[in-house]
Amino acid sequence: MSATEEPQKLYAAREPVFPKRVKGRFRNLKWIIMIVTLGIYYLTPWIRWDRGPSLPDQAVLIDLANRRFFFFWIEIWPHEFYFVAGLLIMAGLGLFLFTSALGRVWCGYTCPQTVWTDLFFTVERWIEGDRNARLRLWKQDWNFKKFRLRITKYIAWLLIAVATGGAWVFYFADAPTLLRDIVTLQAPSVAYATIGILTVTTFVFGGFMREQVCIYMCPWPRIQAAMMDEQTITVAYRDWRGEPRGKHRKGQENTELGDCIDCMACVNVCPVGIDIRDGQQLECITCALCIDACDDIMDKIGKPRGLIDYMALTDEANERAGKEKISVWKHIFRLRTIIYTVLWSTIGIGLTVLLFIRTDIDMTVAPVRNPQYVTLSDGSIRNTYDVRIRNMTHETSDFSVTLGEGAPFEIEVEGSDNGIVEVPIDSTQLLRVYVTAPAGSDVASTERTDFRLWIEDLSTNTRTFEDTTFFGRDTQ
Repeated sequence: MSATEEPQKLYAAREPVFPKRVKGRFRNLKWIIMIVTLGIYYLTPWIRWDRGPSLPDQAVLIDLANRRFFFFWIEIWPHEFYFVAGLLIMAGLGLFLFTSALGRVWCGYTCPQTVWTDLFFTVERWIEGDRNARLRLWKQDWNFKKFRLRITKYIAWLLIAVATGGAWVFYFADAPTLLRDIVTLQAPSVAYATIGILTVTTFVFGGFMREQVCIYMCPWPRIQAAMMDEQTITVAYRDWRGEPRGKHRKGQENTELGDCIDCMACVNVCPVGIDIRDGQQLECITCALCIDACDDIMDKIGKPRGLIDYMALTDEANERAGKEKISVWKHIFRLRTIIYTVLWSTIGIGLTVLLFIRTDIDMTVAPVRNPQYVTLSDGSIRNTYDVRIRNMTHETSDFSVTLGEGAPFEIEVEGSDNGIVEVPIDSTQLLRVYVTAPAGSDVASTERTDFRLWIEDLSTNTRTFEDTTFFGRDTQ
């Protein structure tokens, strides 16, 4: 490198993107998805669900204090975390499935960064105008009008950001109560901290960083390449139809030019500021707004729609060769996507079956091994166990703790003369249980003997069991 040559820059300053508003089927789909997803996020904590006097009446609640998750009629306890793990696995497989079939459809339509950025763009247009007006405002010197519009926009963004952070904390406590405590400054400090952090991140990510979050911070654009193949449907430009570019007039044919009139409509509506005509790019989130913009131009100049369209790489080869285009469904339903669908469905069906066959009572048995056993004054051998009973019903019940039929032991429950204990509604009870082998019995002199502990809800006669081991004195 010569002395006068400047070193190559590894980072370029961000060029602000001012996407133009567009109308069309994909823009309408994005409006619907944005309204539905934001509505679900903001309104869900306020849905009430009657579970009785001793349980929260919030339909969706992550109760960290009691380590439980409520979702309408479903209640997930800590020992049932496999339901949460299963849902996370399903979410991952679902992402693989949709990416394999339709490219970055998640990024373009339902990713929170996309949804909130789209909302911020909408507010920006309402206040500052469409693309050309915002460009002029960006370039002009500061004056009262520019200051007023910027402050108004930032206040609107800030209100959205505060509502976003506030809605999140309502999922972890009773929403009306927490809102009152927040307003009266009586809420826990962690609530204010969480709202503050989410407010700042929403304001910065949705208002200023925008496409940079997708390009530089999100790992998915780099992972998606492994999920896509030549059959994956994604947004693409038919350059064999559009090139060479040039100006057209409606009703005038020019056989030397392609259909693209180089109007830049596809670039002007792109929320990440790229030119889809340059081919597949990491920055493209496949939101399809460029399709709406291009179709509108094609209608105006009397050319067929679809110059920019959802298509697969195999479609390009077929169309160049003049072959018939493959059906969309053949692209979607192929071996890879079928495997993902089968795995996704299997996990979903399994979780559903487990949800319906689970009982309202449960127990865990933990042998106390310090010491492993105790020799009593009459020569009998005693083992100690910590038994935790979960009463997941909505009423207080009496439970009996017994041994399996024919078990050569005696059982005693600490604090109970008859082996019956009361477990409060929707809670757990820890018991100390003693199991004794009579002196001189075979099990007393056997190193390990497996047996079964039973609990029974005396109000419903529901029973469940747990297998454990008795340790005796090995005389060998």
